[in-house]
Amino acid sequence: MDRTMVIAPGPTANGDLHLGHLAGPFLSADVCARYARAAGRDVLFGTGVHFTQNYIVTTARRLGVDPEELRVRSGGQVEETLAAVGIEPDGFVRFDDRYVGSVRAFFERLHGLGRLRLRAVPFPYAPRTAEYLTDAYVRGGCPVCLADGCAGLCENCGHWIASGELTDPQSTLHPDDPVELREREVLVLPLEEYREALVEYFARQAATMRPRLAQLVEELLSRPLPDYPVTLPISWGIPAPFPEVAGQVIYSDAETIAWSMHCTALAAEHRGEVLGAGDELWSAEAGAEVVYFFGSDASFAFAVVGVAMLMALGGYTLPEHFVTNEFYELDHDKFSSSRGHVVTGRELAGEVPRDLVRFYLAATGPDYQRTNFTREAMAAVTESRLVRPWNRVAAKVDVWTGAGALPVSARSRAAAARLLERFAAAYDTRRFSLTAAAFTLTEQLARLDRWEVSAGDAGDFCHEVEVFLRCAAPLLIDLAGQGLPDGGIPAASHATEVTPGRLPRLAGAGR
Repeated sequence: MDRTMVIAPGPTANGDLHLGHLAGPFLSADVCARYARAAGRDVLFGTGVHFTQNYIVTTARRLGVDPEELRVRSGGQVEETLAAVGIEPDGFVRFDDRYVGSVRAFFERLHGLGRLRLRAVPFPYAPRTAEYLTDAYVRGGCPVCLADGCAGLCENCGHWIASGELTDPQSTLHPDDPVELREREVLVLPLEEYREALVEYFARQAATMRPRLAQLVEELLSRPLPDYPVTLPISWGIPAPFPEVAGQVIYSDAETIAWSMHCTALAAEHRGEVLGAGDELWSAEAGAEVVYFFGSDASFAFAVVGVAMLMALGGYTLPEHFVTNEFYELDHDKFSSSRGHVVTGRELAGEVPRDLVRFYLAATGPDYQRTNFTREAMAAVTESRLVRPWNRVAAKVDVWTGAGALPVSARSRAAAARLLERFAAAYDTRRFSLTAAAFTLTEQLARLDRWEVSAGDAGDFCHEVEVFLRCAAPLLIDLAGQGLPDGGIPAASHATEVTPGRLPRLAGAGR
């Protein structure tokens, strides 16, 4: 079978997964993996947590806990939340000695090939504490879009902002301390050296990139590409194994491909495969399709820097698709753990059947623009568009339970083929869209709900209900698990008869 490696990069280990995380990359990756597997592909689905970003340090300080305690606790919470909503990765990245070794080995290969350069880079510097300020340690104005935020990946425009390029930089840990710019030599990956290859690569990606990623790539390639730091002069992170930058750490946002390779290796081992270094899954000769799911604000790190690193190493497959998403809001405001403005996946799944959670997050998912979650809207939408229509459809099938085999017409087989095509268009990696899948689900369910079943077409009706449920299975995992003898999605329906059986019902948002 052809292999697809589905990767949902892990969140920072500074808290649990909220609905914004789930409605973005994680549910999408799970649905994509479930569909591809049911459709006959060999799928490795991996995710996990990112444990080396210094946002863990700043969050721990705000919470009054030890950073190590926070990242361990957060990793466990993320695993529990994924399980609560039925997201089942094959591999899950944790912070351990093996991960540290994988990251160091990856960068040692880049260093050994002479792909890294020693450059003097300006950083904000706090003289009182003698600390260089990077990413979460410093905030100021973005020189591209003018938005206020921390250094690193700008949540507003998606550009990577070097710490020394922020306007009016200020320490986040000690806001009253004076800050000055000082140069420090670090190792960098000179992205401009890969311009020609990146231009060709993104020209091939143009047809499937979502608008914000396409805009970011266009803006980046219209100007010189930066020297991207691989090491930083701070103490939180994986120690860099290079004598010329002794005492520095590997930049957490440069770990993208090393993290991804470790993730897929864990997924393969979970499936029983015996690997060598773990990177052989990414060999160009292996021929795997790599599909990423992440928020648009992570595009620079994965789609630009990550691809450039693969090009620098040579011999590896390049990602086939990047499925990006925008922000998901709560009551028309950004999710914020620090302000207590948050709903976690575990919290909601403890109150509402998880099929309803998965359906509503898909229906309102931020595929192309910011969208919004409210509990009231969720209750109303799931009841009117999913629970009541499905329960009425199931009741119609029940009427014919025990009637034995019923004939299926050629017209119904043709309709089933169209149904499969419409769901496949939403689930396929090339133009994957959760909202399109949810829309197709509601439209087809409404069609079945309107059907006035008679003895003459009962077989057709029951047949199309079964095909519908198979197509909805990647989203409605519990309903399909109870209502189908297997979870397979047929490539085509050749049934000439169907034997109806009693179908499960859906409980509402209030259970």
